[in-house]
Amino acid sequence: MKNIFYFILFLTSITNAQNVIKGTMNPKFNSDWVILYKIEGTKQVFVGNTTLKKDSIAVNGKKQAVSRFEFTLKPKAKPGAYRISFKTDGAGFLDFFYNKENVTFTFNPDYPDQTVTFSKSVENKLYREYIDAISKAQAILDSIQITALQNPKLDLKVSYKKAYNKVITIQNKYVESSKEKYIAPIVRANIQENSPEILTSIDSYLFTIKDCFFNNLDFTEKTLVNSSFLTDRIVSYIFYINYSDDDRTQQKLYKESIDIVLSHIKSLPYKKNIIEFLIEQFEGYKNLEIIDYLFENHYNKLPEDLKDQKFKAEKKALFATEIGRIAPDFSWKENGKTLKLSTLNDAEKYVLVFWSTSCSHCLREIPQLHKYLKNKKNIKVIGFALEEDAVVWENFSKINLYGWHNALGLNKWQNETSKIYQIYSTPSYFILDKNKKIIAKPNDIDDVKEYFNQK
Repeated sequence: MKNIFYFILFLTSITNAQNVIKGTMNPKFNSDWVILYKIEGTKQVFVGNTTLKKDSIAVNGKKQAVSRFEFTLKPKAKPGAYRISFKTDGAGFLDFFYNKENVTFTFNPDYPDQTVTFSKSVENKLYREYIDAISKAQAILDSIQITALQNPKLDLKVSYKKAYNKVITIQNKYVESSKEKYIAPIVRANIQENSPEILTSIDSYLFTIKDCFFNNLDFTEKTLVNSSFLTDRIVSYIFYINYSDDDRTQQKLYKESIDIVLSHIKSLPYKKNIIEFLIEQFEGYKNLEIIDYLFENHYNKLPEDLKDQKFKAEKKALFATEIGRIAPDFSWKENGKTLKLSTLNDAEKYVLVFWSTSCSHCLREIPQLHKYLKNKKNIKVIGFALEEDAVVWENFSKINLYGWHNALGLNKWQNETSKIYQIYSTPSYFILDKNKKIIAKPNDIDDVKEYFNQK
């Protein structure tokens, strides 16, 4: 009976075992926090946070300062791709795999992915060993192929075939050794499709890369989906493989490559995540044409219950006042009439300026703007005053801003038009064409003058 009790206790201790993630930053990193995330699709799911602790290690007989951190995972923590984050910008994260084992690693915080070394974790040791081996072999193969394209007269068939076979041998070796491990699907998917024979034309080389790009990518494999692997591949295909120096051609390539990527994704929830991810990527470039394309041709075609209306509204609002957009409409009272921005037709260009009588910069720049544009008949100003009350504004505008369209926006920063235009400081300038399309966003009065002086 006692033995049975001990056996049950032993099993319970195994079941409730907690695994530890330990990291060492060498050299010491000047921060005091580290965050642990689990990667799920294109999202980072918060797991926990901890503090960095100062420590030292002996290097060639001398003490060297390092930073250490440790996470204890709960017994129910799921296997998967995890990420530690230790910076708010730049290369401030490191990805690794967790599969019910302790993970210990050391890395340089300035170059985390290139310098990481795992001292504990069968999965991660094997994966890093594989990546190092396959990367070196592929680099040799690529070098021979590129040399052949640059110098077609060189006979590199034998050396290419040898390098090609080396890549295949390494890939097969690690596919076999990773069987039954969490990383197995990623190892299988990582192989680059190379031509068995050396290619002698750039067109055939590029065609092979594009044509075979998705051969080993399974968009239904959860291990791939819940890691950065597929996301990184998608970014490579859209932003690097499909590249042109010509802006118009590049826009076309973006659209075509987006269509191809999304055609391979059958899971609608995952497709939604990828579309949102791509919208945010193009947000960084302020590429409104492609953002609109993603919404109109892909996001809007998702089932209604799958769309994130808050996400859509936020992104639409974020770019509502970017250059190239039609300025959001608003109305105001002027001489007993209601006027609307969209229906104004008394100029070839308009300057829309948000200002306030309580703003010292405005009281300096607004009179300058009035004087500068006073005799330019093809340019009209809409002065939108953000005020808490109308008293001071009424007197100021009547005396100083004759000939302008003067609109009053009460509640200042909480004014609805102010929020739509995302006005956080005054004065804020927008230059519109006759159709009210935003064609410039000057920073100050000098930029306004420079814009019109050049025209």
